[in-house]
Amino acid sequence: MTTAFFSHDDFMRHNMGPEHPESPERLAAIISYLADTGLDQKLDWVRPEEITRDQLLTVHPEKYLHQLDLMQPTRGRVFTAPDTAMMPDTLRAARLAAGANIQAVDMVMSSQVTNAFVCARPPGHHAERAKSMGFCFYNNVALAAMRALTFHHLERVAIIDFDVHQGNGTVDIVSGDERILMCSSFQHPFYPHSHVHRQAENIVNIPIEANCSSEEYRKRVEAGWLKRLNDFKPQLIVISAGFDAHRLDPMAELNLDAEDYRWLTEMIVGVAHEHSNDRIISTLEGGYHLRALAESVNAHLEVLNSVY
Repeated sequence: MTTAFFSHDDFMRHNMGPEHPESPERLAAIISYLADTGLDQKLDWVRPEEITRDQLLTVHPEKYLHQLDLMQPTRGRVFTAPDTAMMPDTLRAARLAAGANIQAVDMVMSSQVTNAFVCARPPGHHAERAKSMGFCFYNNVALAAMRALTFHHLERVAIIDFDVHQGNGTVDIVSGDERILMCSSFQHPFYPHSHVHRQAENIVNIPIEANCSSEEYRKRVEAGWLKRLNDFKPQLIVISAGFDAHRLDPMAELNLDAEDYRWLTEMIVGVAHEHSNDRIISTLEGGYHLRALAESVNAHLEVLNSVY
C-alpha cells in the first residue's frame, strides 16, 4: 500500500499571467523538491483523466458549467472574478484537477492505495456552487466528498481545510449536509471575508488572528477539531491542503512552518487510523512562497507515505 501522487503536465498550461501568484512554477517547485529529497521514488505516480460532466453536476449546476464554457477564450485571458482568469487551457486543467480527486477517491476506496495527494492546479476551495473566485473554478474537495457519498455509499465524510484563506466555496456547498463535517482554520479577518459566522452545525471554523504563534495555532486547532472529528467518526477524510499559512508566504500573516504542517498531518492521520481505515485524500490549494511550499508539501507527504 502506498501514497498515490496525482500529477499532469497540463496543470502547468493554465497561466493567469506573469505577476499572478497562482503560477505554474508552484507545481514545478514541489516536484523538483520531491526529486531532491528522493520522496518522489516512494510515491505511486498517477496521471489523471478529466472529470465527466455528470460528475461535475453532483456539485455545480448546469447553468454555471455552461457559463464557464461560454467564457473560455480561444486566445488571451478572460477574468471571471477580479483575481481569477481563464485562458484557452484553463478548463482542461480544472477538469483534470477535479478528475484527479474523483480518481483518488476511487483508488483509496478500492484499496489500491492507502491515501492520495493531488498535486494539481487550479485550486478549488473558493469555488462556490455557482461562482468562481479566489483562483478557483470547480470545487475539488466537494466533488471528492460527493463521489464518496453518492458512488461509494459512505455515510460520513470529513473535510479538513488548513489553507490560510477560508474555504468559502466548500462551506457554501456542504453547509447543512449532515453527512459531511467540515473543519477549517484560517486567518481572520481576511479574504474572502465571508462564511465565517452563523454557520450550520456541520461547519467547525477556527478563525486565527494575524501574527498568531505556531504554538497557539496548534492549541486552538487541536481543541476545536479533534473531539468533533472523533465524535463524527469519518469513514473518509478529504483535505484542502493549503500551505499559505507559512511564515514566509507573501499572501498572509501567520507563522507556521513545515514542521507545523507535519504536525497537522500527523493529527489527521491519527483520526483516519482510528475511524477511516487510514483513508485520506489530500488536494493542493494555496501556498505561494515556492521554497516554503515545496518543503511543507514534502513534510505533508512524508507523513502520508509513512502510513501502512
